[in-house]
Amino acid sequence: MSSRAASPSSAAFDRGHTEDMMSFLAASPSPYHAVANAAERLEKAGFRRVEETDAWDGTSGGKYVLRGGAIIAWYVPEGAPAHTPFRIVGAHTDSPNLRVKPEPDMGAHGWRQIAVEIYGGPLLNSWLDRDLGLAGRLTLRDGSTRLVNIDRPLLRVPQLAIHMDRSIYEKGLQLDKQKHMQPIWGLGGTVREGDLISFLEDESGLAPGEVTGWDLMTHALEAPAFLGRNRELVAGPRMDNLLSVHAGTAALAAVSGRDDLAYIPVLAAFDHEENGSQADTGADGPLLGSVLERSVFARGGTYEDRARAFAGTVCLSSDTGHAVHPNYAERHDPTHHPRPNRGPILKVNANQRYATDGSGRAVFAAACERAGVEWQTFVSNNAMPCGTTIGPITAARHGIRTVDIGVAILSMHSARELCGADDPYLLANALVAFLQG
Repeated sequence: MSSRAASPSSAAFDRGHTEDMMSFLAASPSPYHAVANAAERLEKAGFRRVEETDAWDGTSGGKYVLRGGAIIAWYVPEGAPAHTPFRIVGAHTDSPNLRVKPEPDMGAHGWRQIAVEIYGGPLLNSWLDRDLGLAGRLTLRDGSTRLVNIDRPLLRVPQLAIHMDRSIYEKGLQLDKQKHMQPIWGLGGTVREGDLISFLEDESGLAPGEVTGWDLMTHALEAPAFLGRNRELVAGPRMDNLLSVHAGTAALAAVSGRDDLAYIPVLAAFDHEENGSQADTGADGPLLGSVLERSVFARGGTYEDRARAFAGTVCLSSDTGHAVHPNYAERHDPTHHPRPNRGPILKVNANQRYATDGSGRAVFAAACERAGVEWQTFVSNNAMPCGTTIGPITAARHGIRTVDIGVAILSMHSARELCGADDPYLLANALVAFLQG
């Protein structure tokens, strides 16, 4: 089902937003880069970083907290009472990929390799025979961190030649996560302990032995690109879910500076959604609740004000969903076929894999109507298991009314995903209308 609103938003994003989203994807090969890029954009809009270890004041304006691969940002209008409810755009910064193990250096038969662990639920075949870079966070001996991004061909997971495994014609490609997914990065008869980290120290201009910890992951190097006869599609990495992080950042920046808002607009972008959200930077951790409560109390609020604010709060959990696949249409619900460039999707599941209910649907429909944005509905085929998001976690942990939405894509969890070129800016327009209330 879909609906079209009557009038467009006066502060509408257009195709330029999609092009900017593509740049954001390319510049954010890890969650740490994604939140750094989001923070930079918010600072240009007047936001300032606050440290969790400092005492917070009750001043108005835009602020943000950065922790690892998560960012919480909010704008307090001038004179907002302590019990002012929040309007939250929720998203996640992580994507399925191959992550470097604690002892990374390995090899066999004259090949030098990097030991990796499978993170989340990637489509493993999409990582084969691709030129891969390496990015993430280095922790130094003094406890500080440094972002690193080797954005050139460094690694490759080579596929076995068809001549050595003709059974794939009958059985399909069978990949063992441990044996078949370790990338090569050179030649050499001897495995040298510390080789990868010393390479990264040299690339980062650090002294030998300065790096004592790391959080590193692979990324595909092909740049995001428009696709199709009329450039009506976009192919690129990490759309799940940096597309939503980018849209939420743009929407929050767009509404900041307004003191006539009835709500406090918030962006909450978490890490580790792809493996369950149970982390200090995940949606199942205390970060969001702590930030919202401290915002209430910093403005002189009491626990009663906190309870009133949370009771009036709404969160849009924005994550990618499934567009109908033309080659596998039978895998979709027969009456719900989300299509590209038809606007964001409302995600519904009666078993609470998504948090949307009827009242949440009304909130989302009203935002889309104000923005002049068409929208669609997604529900899983009854015979297929349904994925989940940060939505139910946010609703249950904080008692906040939550609505699951997103953009319909193909090839979810592939190293390279596909969406409609109009949908990123249609989502952003809807988010602006939602945050404005």
